[in-house]
Amino acid sequence: MATEDAKDKVDAGSLELAPVESVSMGHTNEYTEEQYKKLTRKIDRYLIPMMFFMYGIQQTDKTSISIQALFGMNKELGLVGQEFQWLTTIFYITYLVGEFPSTWLLQKYKIGRVLTLYMIGWSICLLCISACNSWSQLMALRALQGFFECNISPGFLLITGTWYRTKEHANRSLFWQSSQGFFTIVCNLMLYGIARYVTDKGSISAWRTISLFLGSLTLAGAIFCYFILGSPQEVRWLSEEEKKMAIARVAENQIGEESTSKKWDWDHFWECFRDPQVYFVFANTFLACIPNGGITTFSSLLYETFGFDTWGSMLFSLPRNAIYVVVFIAVALYLRKFQNQRMYIMIVACILPFAGLLVMSLYPNTPEHKWLKWGMFDITVVFSLALFLGWSLVTSNIAGGTKRTVVSSLTLIAYCIGNMVGAQVFRTADAPRYLNGTIACSACFGLEVIVIIMWRLWYVYENRRRDRLAAESGLSKEEQENEGRLLGEQDVTDRKNPYFRYAM
Repeated sequence: MATEDAKDKVDAGSLELAPVESVSMGHTNEYTEEQYKKLTRKIDRYLIPMMFFMYGIQQTDKTSISIQALFGMNKELGLVGQEFQWLTTIFYITYLVGEFPSTWLLQKYKIGRVLTLYMIGWSICLLCISACNSWSQLMALRALQGFFECNISPGFLLITGTWYRTKEHANRSLFWQSSQGFFTIVCNLMLYGIARYVTDKGSISAWRTISLFLGSLTLAGAIFCYFILGSPQEVRWLSEEEKKMAIARVAENQIGEESTSKKWDWDHFWECFRDPQVYFVFANTFLACIPNGGITTFSSLLYETFGFDTWGSMLFSLPRNAIYVVVFIAVALYLRKFQNQRMYIMIVACILPFAGLLVMSLYPNTPEHKWLKWGMFDITVVFSLALFLGWSLVTSNIAGGTKRTVVSSLTLIAYCIGNMVGAQVFRTADAPRYLNGTIACSACFGLEVIVIIMWRLWYVYENRRRDRLAAESGLSKEEQENEGRLLGEQDVTDRKNPYFRYAM
């Protein structure tokens, strides 16, 4: 194992490039690319469908109160003033509180087991929401739901980074993240049918059946996750040789493998606050989540302000989610073929909703503008690309176990704060146009474009600086890659690994 002095010699900031002692696991060159492709197909068959299902159902669970509000929840529980908005705010407050403990647990213990326990917790919360009879009971359960849902995004990003190569991070992440739109369509249609049926029968409130249905679906998914999700070392569906191959396949990422990252490293922790990309990640997430918090909470109610009734609001929101699925899959396929295009797509994904929300805010809620406002609101759905592709850059560009844990937590803190602010931006007093909310969200997208441009310029500068140093070192391209891989296996961070290059 290399000493601390050896690690210091390869600090990118010290402008020194030196060979590194090998701690290779001894099997990085034992397998052919054809074997890797066969293994990747097997990994995809197990992981992608499971993450697709659970991420989709989690997003539907989280935003289900928007639909429940359409079916009488607010009236039956006597919600007044900003009480409905606080159901979203309290969710993200506890989401925030639980973030550091949950990411620490993901680093310290088996990923699959930790994720399963949290999934069971939030499914129980959903089932209990169906029995609520007051705002205070609903607030308590929404708080618990936020706490249990907080580790799904960092957990799935960790799994993606553990199993896939850097060039695969964006498209694999987008595949399972596209489930948000798909599940909204499928679940909305199912909830539409369930709500219609119970409304006609009158035996139970329609909004209560929504919680019962989603809670049961989540619990069933959690049981399957117990047997499927995890790191290469812990899953049961790979042979011992396949586990070694899975670890060897991602060695080129230079971010190490899960078993070397269990120990907490305070140097990694403090480096996070000296790394410019961490601040860009935080700002991008925060600015994207202010609109996210408002739009996800008020999306169904916004359709009513355009002139649709309760049932129409539910049905005419489906095309927006269909656009979401198509765009995400199309971008995933594009990024599979073309590398270092993520940040360009992020910029476009901010410009479109900036224009859409601006048009929405300028036109009044009159019948002649109904379909224009509907169309403008539908194109805002692409804003999630800027958020999720930004997260995929964390998976690709943050090396070092502790550093990844801290940056993931900081990113999710920005996510929570942004969503909390967003939930309060759309105020009940501003109905029906919600002018202040739509203008504020549009401004956030404009600022986000500036952040992404600065972020990319920093990556370009840093990569060119490292290329110049590498050229001066006299090492061949292959030698540089080997040195970088060895440093990654020693859990060296991206800042201290001069052979590391940032994906864009």
